[in-house]
Amino acid sequence: MSKRLESKYKINRRLGVNLWGRAKSPINKRETIPGQHGARRKGKPTDFGVQLMAKQKLKGYYGNIGEKQFRKYYQEAVRRKGDTSENLIELLERRLDSVVYRMKFAVTPFAARQFVNHGHITVNGKRVNIPSYLVKDGDQIEVKEKSKQLVALLDAAQSGERDVPEYIEVDHRAMRGRFVRAPKLGDVPYPVQMEPNLVVEFYSR
Repeated sequence: MSKRLESKYKINRRLGVNLWGRAKSPINKRETIPGQHGARRKGKPTDFGVQLMAKQKLKGYYGNIGEKQFRKYYQEAVRRKGDTSENLIELLERRLDSVVYRMKFAVTPFAARQFVNHGHITVNGKRVNIPSYLVKDGDQIEVKEKSKQLVALLDAAQSGERDVPEYIEVDHRAMRGRFVRAPKLGDVPYPVQMEPNLVVEFYSR
């Protein structure tokens, strides 16, 4: 197992959940958090601890986004009209790497970020290699022609681990799709319960 995979699965164990719903996750066999005394470190969390855990889960799910960038998403969610927690989810789901993951062009959010970084994706016909690029309603996302036969891409597209959500359209034969609309929290197929309202409480303390 590579260091990147070890690090990713350590997030699962630290949070005590199978964050991406993957069959390979070690949490399925061992639920204790990492460390020599992981099995003993259990107790009733404080309100702050519960809010922190909700933030770490959401950050971790989207490829362990950095704190500075994640806080910017929160600030933008506050600035926009409507429910702040719903706005936060919408911003995270509009990220290009999130859309690539939802379209099943990559098997994990980490792989999706790398896929975008390496220049394999176009948006409305133009190459975009910034994973945090925010996709707009109706944008066309496509895998570059030279990249359409990559083994990792074909494996991800054929995986039965998850389905493509309704707010995204995709044609796996052509390796292209469209971001139809912004999702609500209930539309997003999280394998574990996400509580963006607690994330909002964490930052608004």
